[in-house]
Amino acid sequence: MRKIGILGGTFDPPHIGHLLIAQEVLEQCKLDEIWFMPANIPPHKKTNDVSSINDRIEMVTKAIEGKEQFILSTVELERNGPSYTVDTLKELKTKLPDVEFYFIIGGDMIEQLHTWERIDELFEYVTFVGLQRPGYSQPTMYEDKMKLLTIPQVDISSTDIRERLKKGRSIRYFVPEQVRHFIEERELYGTSASIRNR
Repeated sequence: MRKIGILGGTFDPPHIGHLLIAQEVLEQCKLDEIWFMPANIPPHKKTNDVSSINDRIEMVTKAIEGKEQFILSTVELERNGPSYTVDTLKELKTKLPDVEFYFIIGGDMIEQLHTWERIDELFEYVTFVGLQRPGYSQPTMYEDKMKLLTIPQVDISSTDIRERLKKGRSIRYFVPEQVRHFIEERELYGTSASIRNR
């Protein structure tokens, strides 16, 4: 049975923290692939806060280029309305019943799982992989239903990257070089030509 990890998010933009998480989970859980799954309309975000679908697809494609076990999945982008994880996994399990799915969540989400849409149904389709900060543990009533991993921490967020660009600061080494070039070429997030090559 194939084992596939899913890393969901807005990926606006994808950064080296996402890649590190994917690699660590791939190795520690002995998975066959990690699917990077950009959300269409994340339930917790306003739609005007998110870059276009095409730009986010292109950035993820560039971020995972050359890594055969990292796959772009557009399943949530092909569905209208808010992206609820339970609907996505139900659809995937129907199409791929012989695949064992693992859904990756950060430490901040572990203690909020009880607020997720139809969480008990979701556990029928997927095993959660919760990422813990070294030396910390997040309490959850679902601990017996998930794998808890400790991985190296990179304190980078997409929000921080967007803010840096708005202030005219470099994002070199925060994102893969192909992604940085794409952001600068498209002048995303208020990027101007003046910060190129920094």
